[in-house]
Amino acid sequence: MQNQAHVNSWYAASADAKLHFPALRGETQADVCIIGGGYTGLSTAIHLRQRGYSVVLLEANKMAWGASGRNGGHVGTGQRAAQQDLERWLGLSHASSLWQLGLEAVDTVCELIQEHQIDCELKQGNLHVAAKPKHAKELEQDIEHLQRVYGYQDMRYVSPQELATMSSGQGFHGAILDQGCRHLHPLKYAQGLARAAQQLGAQLYEGSRVLSYTEDNKVRVKTDQGQVNADFLVLACNGYLDKLEPRTAGRIMPINNYMLATEPLSESLARQLIRDDCSMSDSLFVINYWKLSADNRLLFGGGESYSRRFPADIASFVRRYMLRIYPELATTRIDYAWGGTLAITMNRMPDCGKLSGKTFYAHGFSGHGVPTATLAGKLLAEAISGTAERFDLMANVPSKQFPGGTVLRWPGLVAGMLFYSLRDRLG
Repeated sequence: MQNQAHVNSWYAASADAKLHFPALRGETQADVCIIGGGYTGLSTAIHLRQRGYSVVLLEANKMAWGASGRNGGHVGTGQRAAQQDLERWLGLSHASSLWQLGLEAVDTVCELIQEHQIDCELKQGNLHVAAKPKHAKELEQDIEHLQRVYGYQDMRYVSPQELATMSSGQGFHGAILDQGCRHLHPLKYAQGLARAAQQLGAQLYEGSRVLSYTEDNKVRVKTDQGQVNADFLVLACNGYLDKLEPRTAGRIMPINNYMLATEPLSESLARQLIRDDCSMSDSLFVINYWKLSADNRLLFGGGESYSRRFPADIASFVRRYMLRIYPELATTRIDYAWGGTLAITMNRMPDCGKLSGKTFYAHGFSGHGVPTATLAGKLLAEAISGTAERFDLMANVPSKQFPGGTVLRWPGLVAGMLFYSLRDRLG
């Protein structure tokens, strides 16, 4: 089966086009078979090899072909769900443990980059801006809560007056500056993880779409040209799980998100947009997020869709969101525009767990995948090796089925997202 090339994104144009792995042909054995060559699968492979397990990883297309190679590159602290929500759902003790895991997730990304010398344009800081006046008050309350309850001191409030000196972005009412966050080139990071996994002895295969798997005394994973027989299986497919595993598919929803990359900007214009070269995001439910590339392109993500089709003109689709924030870019050329599919959950927390004593899964990172999926790989390796307490902190967060399961979840999501989009516009 021919694997698909990366989409025509700025990331693909500036990453290693020569990185290649063979397709699986014939039958092979491993302690663990991993399905999916994104952050979850690659991190799992690295951490399992460090524990001495033999690993085969199967990717349908190119490594990081999906969301891992197309996302905004933000490495945020905490969890995707608000900390106060986690406290209400789970209690303070469990929520506190999840907060610490969120910080560890950022540290794990940085440690992997340092340990394996991954050149992926790692930078520091995120400026999260209030898109509505009431959001500014909520951001101040979030900071106070995190400082008082969790002792987190890397975050501070930025007034509207100070924010105007940090970014020319329009329509904002204050911000949180979180110096615990990082941002990076997501595809270069994923490619670095793939090289590290291979150097550690994992067997990585591209163009090896999994058709089915069965369990008896072994897990038997079939592709069109080969088979892996393993003691354990890890499902790391996220938005591309499709019909491979119906028992978990109803708890995640694939949605599409879109990005563009401008032409390279002058240094003065780049500093006008984002003075301190941090990443930025806003407080809308359908979030906008952006940052500068190493060559001063604005990489801007905005807009979602909930069908399997991408807009015919992605550049125009995203550009209107960008111009609401930066009208001075009205004549700036758009060099690249692309879309990608990610998976969200009902509560925006990852859906992790075990389907049997042999099959593990982690998906549904809901736009927080760079750090959380990387950490998930570490926790999956711990669980497979028999130390599941930390993995269970994530697995024990209740995850609900979307109403209607995989058949009727699409119209329900569209109705819900249209409501929140209207709320974003009208307040």
